[in-house]
Amino acid sequence: MVPDYWLRQSLGSPLFPQLEWSRPETKHTAGKLAIVGGNLHGFAAPAEAYAESVKAGIGTARALLPDATKKIVGPLLDYVEYTPSTPSGSFAQRALAEVNDLAAWADAVLFAGDLGRNSETAILIEKFLAQGETQTTITKDAADYITSAPHTVLQRPNTVLVLSIAQLQRLASEAKFTQPITFGMDLMRLVDWLHDFTCTFAPDIIVRHLDTICVAVSGQVSTTKISADMKIWRVKTAAHAAVWLLQNTTKPFEALTTAIYTIASGAASGNGPSAARA
Repeated sequence: MVPDYWLRQSLGSPLFPQLEWSRPETKHTAGKLAIVGGNLHGFAAPAEAYAESVKAGIGTARALLPDATKKIVGPLLDYVEYTPSTPSGSFAQRALAEVNDLAAWADAVLFAGDLGRNSETAILIEKFLAQGETQTTITKDAADYITSAPHTVLQRPNTVLVLSIAQLQRLASEAKFTQPITFGMDLMRLVDWLHDFTCTFAPDIIVRHLDTICVAVSGQVSTTKISADMKIWRVKTAAHAAVWLLQNTTKPFEALTTAIYTIASGAASGNGPSAARA
């Protein structure tokens, strides 16, 4: 018997079609997204996040990169701003002021990944998460900082974690969650686990199980089938999730579930969702 907290979504049958029909019609009303990511040795994640946020219908997006990347990126990307970096090219702790400034401008923040491993970056993320409740989405290696030190997010509202199963395992272990999660879980057991986890802890969870993406918000869980060959999914998923959520702040479960539907249906048709009209 399927529990009442589990809703299943399929192509051609969105669970919340009214959200698609009530999208913002202008850039002015479609919201602002701050994207944080990159390091000297890679900045593909914030670039992808920007492109996907535009496809998802964001009004305006800006990205913040460590200034060590400036010589490489230069003036090529007009949506990029720079902030102090460590000697190794990651975000320096003193970059927190610029992150806060961009977050104050934006409706939501996306830590898109490619941050590298650096203790100063870890402190920056921890301080940012601890000081407020700005809507924040975290994925890829940005989520590694959270899963190894989850005390900053376990009770933080307005936080979405887009994780792999391995990252979710680490998060649950560090959180001392009594129920184990395994790679061999079938979908129903994973749905039950996500229900229990998000009834216990504050963050919303998006995780992929084989060819299904699960969304869990305050005990509610939706599942959506995606293309089996959609191997690179986390940054794209996080960007769409961040945009849909900032445009539907009072309906997080519906927003995140609909974001996944737009990705799945767009991949199946070969077309992505369209942006808000200028």
